[in-house]
Amino acid sequence: GGGGMASPGHRDAPELPDFGLLKRLARDQLVYLLEQLPGKKDLFIEADLMSPLDRIANVSLLKQHEVDKLYRVEAKPARSSSDQLCFLVRPRIRSVKFVADIVNADKVAGRTRKYKIIFSPQKFYTCERILEEEGIYGDVTWDEWSFYLLPLDDDIISMELPEFFRDYFLEGNQCWISTVSQALQLMSSLFGPFTRTYGIGRCAKMVHEIWREIVEESEGDSLGRKPEIGQVFLMDRDVDYVTALCSQVVYEGLVDDTFRIKCGSVDFGPDVTSSDRSIKVLLNAQDKVFSEIRNEHFSSVFGFLSQKARNLQAQYDRRRGMDIKQMKNFVSQELKGLKQEHRLLSLHIGACESIMKKKTKQDFQELLKTEHALLEGFDVRESIGFIEEHINRQVSPLESLRLLCLLSITENGLAPKDYRFLRTQYLQSYGPEHLLTFHNLKRLGLLTEQVPGETLTAVESKVSKLVTDRAAGKLSDAFSSLARKSNFRAISKKLGLIPRMAGEYDLKAPRDMAYVFSGAYTPLSCKIVEQVLERRGWQGLEEVVRLQSGSDFVATDTAAEESSWDTQRIILAVFLGGCTFSEISALRFLGKERGLRFVFLTTAITNSARLLESMIETRA
Repeated sequence: GGGGMASPGHRDAPELPDFGLLKRLARDQLVYLLEQLPGKKDLFIEADLMSPLDRIANVSLLKQHEVDKLYRVEAKPARSSSDQLCFLVRPRIRSVKFVADIVNADKVAGRTRKYKIIFSPQKFYTCERILEEEGIYGDVTWDEWSFYLLPLDDDIISMELPEFFRDYFLEGNQCWISTVSQALQLMSSLFGPFTRTYGIGRCAKMVHEIWREIVEESEGDSLGRKPEIGQVFLMDRDVDYVTALCSQVVYEGLVDDTFRIKCGSVDFGPDVTSSDRSIKVLLNAQDKVFSEIRNEHFSSVFGFLSQKARNLQAQYDRRRGMDIKQMKNFVSQELKGLKQEHRLLSLHIGACESIMKKKTKQDFQELLKTEHALLEGFDVRESIGFIEEHINRQVSPLESLRLLCLLSITENGLAPKDYRFLRTQYLQSYGPEHLLTFHNLKRLGLLTEQVPGETLTAVESKVSKLVTDRAAGKLSDAFSSLARKSNFRAISKKLGLIPRMAGEYDLKAPRDMAYVFSGAYTPLSCKIVEQVLERRGWQGLEEVVRLQSGSDFVATDTAAEESSWDTQRIILAVFLGGCTFSEISALRFLGKERGLRFVFLTTAITNSARLLESMIETRA
């Protein structure tokens, strides 16, 4: 299969590798680490490691390895009476201080016990520094649990590092870059080597360089194995903020926006379960009802579910004319499956009803109309009026912020008088403590004020002066705020992101990736992936890259050139700073169209609320 995408005869997508292997490796290593502290021990677990740990090892496995009590790492530590304490933490300063407080309190009380810190997925140099500063370096032993990657589903692997986005894109902190490079190295040693790697964005470039270094140091790791993934695409979240800020309308995205999917599962409350309790539901390909609707536009989900309910009823009704033998067969073989399907059906129907209620209350249609107008650059004054009213009605601080950011990015910044007026309105409506939030959004280029009379060339000469002033590479704030011109409109035109409509767009039979936004907009991130794969590189996309002010690259691995046609059609899409369910649905659709399979590797699953929450500063 030479240039271009899949040849017509190959529309059936290739099989995915078994990513369960990642879980088994993580579990085995955890067991090994627990055994390094023989005997009864209490385990303190960092809050955001609880859900990922739960997907790897259940409590009974921990008990088998003599874990007695489980505690959370939190402000007021629980009193443990055990003689051995084990701490499972992220490599964060506050977590190390938590351990130090316990150890130092024990010293004061003249109590001796054993302490072991397990850093996941790795230890940073700063952690050791804190151990020294707190004077407990000699009192604790530590280890690393290389649990980099959690498979959330057949084709989704998450690093579960939501803070990556803020740390890197806002604070310019590069500590997680090596973590991502290690994760890629792990993927490559298990499922590679990969033939081609494409990337766009500063972070992608850095990750790629460090990953290459690791590969050179560990030559021979994956020799003689048949690669199972052919190509890799690395993309920075800031290449496309617009998609992440749009309201999601595919089922899985809507469920995430409405109920928050956490680490692959969701809590459906009483309004969904129509009982007095909440139910935790695992949302993945194993749920046969969910897997058929997850990528569908919401407008066609309800019809699908009611059709399914009718079919189910018909299967139940077959019992009527059965004799004893048939009945026995039916009960032993089919009934359990039908009951399970029934349960899932009623949950998803309940979820749909709950979503519809909430969306009707929020006047979702009006909201979408405004979003689509912003994406098309149509009736901007009217959109500003809508946003102003949204702010004054105090609908929701996050939602108002989301609309302001969409307005700013699609318009390449707001005119100074609009920016100041809307910011004043926002601070009056939602509180002056949000001033810092505006500062963050400006630094990120999400909500900016147009600089009057400054042409691009003036900006560019300023920038080149800045870059030569500083030992190139350490970019100053001034540079990043200047460089973050969104140029969305120009990029959108170049790539044709707003489909020119001929007649109605049938959302039940999507014709392209734009269906994930009701046919109004093709996600930029996914369009870039499509174009680069089609061209086997960035040729012809130079203008888009320039408008992005991104750094693009292609690398081929000569050692891996020999992998099969099937392997070439499996593409690892790596999102640095988070990826949304809408992007996942869009690329799954592209995969079906072109006979490709996408595997998603992301620092975390994100959506507009998570992205903006990580920018909010209201701590007075």
